Amino acid sequence: MSKNMGSVDRALRLLAAAGIVALYITQQITGTLAVVLGVVAVLFVGTSALGYCPLYVPLGLSTRKGVQPNTPKA
Repeated sequence: MSKNMGSVDRALRLLAAAGIVALYITQQITGTLAVVLGVVAVLFVGTSALGYCPLYVPLGLSTRKGVQPNTPKA
């Protein structure tokens, strides 16, 4: 598992997670939407901390500078 996320990608995910938390704290989101966005926020924080996004692998993406993504074999 090699890192495939650049610093800008990681920062944007952390910013989005913080926004979701702020919306939850101010009770702008509630119920099912709050739960779904809460899960998304946790995933964003986790992938940012690891620097690895599992969805990027099958799509052949990498946002790290100078790193070529591994392309899936057909």
